[in-house]
Amino acid sequence: MAAGLETYVKAHWSTAILVCATCSTRLGRGFGARNRERLATALRRHLGIRRFARNSLGVVEVKCLGMCPRGGVAVVNARHPHRCHRALAGTDLAKIAEALGLQPPDTCQRRLPAAE
Repeated sequence: MAAGLETYVKAHWSTAILVCATCSTRLGRGFGARNRERLATALRRHLGIRRFARNSLGVVEVKCLGMCPRGGVAVVNARHPHRCHRALAGTDLAKIAEALGLQPPDTCQRRLPAAE
């Protein structure tokens, strides 16, 4: 084993969504309910991803994906790295999630106690 790679942190993710930070900075805020959030933040909020929780999905803002679409933010689903999407400002987050192949958030995530 290579030096420095003996330990690892276990991720509970089944996939990761990579959002280009460079594109987000150029575009500015343009997503969310009032078009005031960056794409990564708005996607986390839309999909119900909480910080420090065991989530099955991770939304990660990376330095640069090298695609640089004009007027949008480059987004890649790690399960399908051959497809790079361009998310335009003001686009509905449900449409972005659908294009990335993500399931909409469940409205009933809590389990009710079993009947006695």
